[in-house]
Amino acid sequence: MYNNLLAQATVAGKLYPEREEPRLGKGDQWAASLGGRFAGLWRPRPERFRWIIEAVHSHARSMEDWSSAKILETSRNLRLRLRREGYAEDPVAQAFALVREAARRTVSMPHFDVQLIGGLVLLNGMVAEMETGEGKTLVATLPACTLALAGVPVHIVTVNDYLAARDADWMGPIYKTLGLRVGTIVHGMDPAAKRSAYQCDVTYCTNKEVTFDYLRDRIVLWDRPTAIRLQMERLYGETSRVSQLLLRGLHFAIVDEADSVLIDEARTPLIISSEVDGFHDHSVYQCAMGVAQGFVQKEDYTVSASEKNVDLTDHGRSRIRGFAWLDAGLQINEKQQEELVRQALVALHLFNKDKHYLIKDGKIQIIDEYTGRLMADRSWERGLHQLIEIKEGCEVTKRKETKARISYQRFFRRYLKLAGMTGTAREVAGELWSTYRLKVVTIPTNRSLRRRYLPDRIYPIGDEKWEAAVKRVSDMHRQGRPVLVGTRSVEASEHLSGLMTRGGLSHRVLNARQDKEEAEIIAEAGQEGRITVATNMAGRGTDIRLGAGVAQKGGLHVMATERHEARRIDRQLFGRCGRQGDPGTSEALVSLEDELVSAYISKPVRRLAAVALRKGDGFAARWIGKILFGSAQRSAGRLHARMRRDLLGIDEQLSDSLAFTGRME
Repeated sequence: MYNNLLAQATVAGKLYPEREEPRLGKGDQWAASLGGRFAGLWRPRPERFRWIIEAVHSHARSMEDWSSAKILETSRNLRLRLRREGYAEDPVAQAFALVREAARRTVSMPHFDVQLIGGLVLLNGMVAEMETGEGKTLVATLPACTLALAGVPVHIVTVNDYLAARDADWMGPIYKTLGLRVGTIVHGMDPAAKRSAYQCDVTYCTNKEVTFDYLRDRIVLWDRPTAIRLQMERLYGETSRVSQLLLRGLHFAIVDEADSVLIDEARTPLIISSEVDGFHDHSVYQCAMGVAQGFVQKEDYTVSASEKNVDLTDHGRSRIRGFAWLDAGLQINEKQQEELVRQALVALHLFNKDKHYLIKDGKIQIIDEYTGRLMADRSWERGLHQLIEIKEGCEVTKRKETKARISYQRFFRRYLKLAGMTGTAREVAGELWSTYRLKVVTIPTNRSLRRRYLPDRIYPIGDEKWEAAVKRVSDMHRQGRPVLVGTRSVEASEHLSGLMTRGGLSHRVLNARQDKEEAEIIAEAGQEGRITVATNMAGRGTDIRLGAGVAQKGGLHVMATERHEARRIDRQLFGRCGRQGDPGTSEALVSLEDELVSAYISKPVRRLAAVALRKGDGFAARWIGKILFGSAQRSAGRLHARMRRDLLGIDEQLSDSLAFTGRME
C-alpha cells in the first residue's frame, strides 16, 4: 500500500499529484446512514498495532547516547532505506525511534507507548480517536517525519491559524533535528510565502486555507492541462502556469480534529468569488424584505427550524405576484421574485444576531455554529447575506459571483492518502468510512480516566435552567473548583454572564467577540476558583491544565447548558476535564425550551414531558430527558448526514456539468 503511494507521488512528469476522486454510490450512502450504529463491528482493534512499541524500544536503547550529528546522519541514511524498502516494519520502527529521541532532546516529551500506536494508525491512513490531553500534536510528528524522510510531502491540517502556528513552532525542533523543513500557512500570507511554505517537507495549515489555495490552483489550471503540456509551459519561466501554483499536489494529509473538519464543516461548500456588477441592485433586496415583513406565518409561509428552510404557500406566492415590482423599477421574473422573498423570510426567521452572526465594524460576520469562531471572510449565497445586512441596517455589499467551489468531501478525497485524529469519532465511523474510506481506531489512554459523568439536570422552562446553572456554578466556586460552562451561542454566553454578574460571581467569557484571547482564556480555566463561560467549541485544541491544589478538590467541573445537535460536540466539551488522568466531573443542565428539543420534538410531546417533569421524581426526569434529547439528537444526526450526502451529490453533478466546458471546478 505504501509503496503504491510512493509510486503515485513520484510518477515521472507528475507535477501536481492527486487521487482520482471516487464517487459516492448507493451502497456507500446506505453505509453512511446505517454504518454509524454498527461501525464498531469493523473498527480495527488497537492491539494489531502494538508491535510498534517493542520495535521502537529496541532501536531507542542505543540512540540515547548518540550525538546530534549521528542522529542526523542516521535520518539521512533512513531516507534511502524508506524509499528502497517502503514502509516495512523495521524502517518504520527506526524512524519512530529517531522521532521519539528527537522529541526527548528538543521538547522534553518522548512519546508514550500509546502515542506510538496512534502514530502507526495515522501512518496506515486511519483516524486515531484519542482522548483530550493525550498529545495528538506530538503523535502527528511520528508519521509526518516518517513520510517526509521517504520523500512524501505532508500537510498537517488544523482548525485555526493559532493552532497551525503554535504546533509548527512547538514541534519544529523535532523536524529540524532530523534535517526536515517545516512550513506554516496562515491567513493573509502573500503567494510567494505560501509557495515557499508548501515546498517544505511538512506544512502546517488550516483546513480553509489549504482548500482555498487548492481552488486557486484549479483556477490557474482551469482547462485540465496534461503533464506534458505543463512541462512545456515551464519554458515560459516565471510567466508559466506552473510557477503560479501554490501547492505541489495532494500527497498525504493528517487532519487534526478530523470529525470537525471532515464531518461538521462538510455541510458548507467552500467558494472563491468576486464582487461583480450585474446582479440585483440593493433596492431589489429592500423591496423583497419589505414584502417579507408583511407576510403572515402559516398563511403566507411555513418555517422548518430543523432544516433551516422556509416554504411559500400558494397564498404567499400570489401576494408576491401582486406586488408592483415594475412600478418600483425592478425588472425580475417571478421565480427570482419568489426566491428573493423566500430568502428574506429565511433572514428574518432563521438567522439571529449573536447566534448565527455578529455585527462587527458595521459589517455582518458569520459565526461558525460548531466552533463558535468568526468566519470573517465568508458570506452567505444567493442574496441571503445582503438581506441580513438590510435586516440589521448595515451597508449592503455587492453580491458575489462564484469563480470556483468545492466541498470538503471532494477535496480531502483527492489526497493520495488521508489520515485524521480527534477525541470523538466513533459516532461517525460509518460516514468516515463510506465517504473517505477512513477506518477509526480508538487508542487507549496513557493513564486511566478519572472523569465522572453526572446525571443530566432537566427543567421545564429555560429560566429555571439558567437560575439553576448560576447556583450550581456558585456551589462549585465555594469549593474552590474551577468551572467551565459551555453554551451554544454568543447570545446564551452573554445572558449567563449577566446573571453571574448580578450574582456576584467573577468570571471570564469566551465567544466570537473574544476570539483573539481564546488560547489565553482557556489555558487559565483550570486555576483554583476560576469561572469560564465559553461557547461549546471555544478553546478546542488548547489543554486546560489544573492549578496547584485543584486536583485534590476534585479537578475541573464542566457544565453544558444545552445539548448540541451532535452528541460528539457534547463529548468534546466534557472532554475538557479529566485530561491525562486528572480528576474532573461533567454534567448537562437542559430545558424543554432548548433549541434542540423545540426543533426536533413536537409541541404535544414537549407539553406531556413538562407535566411529567413537574410531577415526577428525579429518576423519571432523567429518563424523560434521556429519551427526548436522545431522540432529538438522532433526528438531527440523520438530517445533517443527509444534507452532507446531498451536498456531495450536488457538487459531483456540478463537476460533471463543468467538465463539458473544460473547467475542473
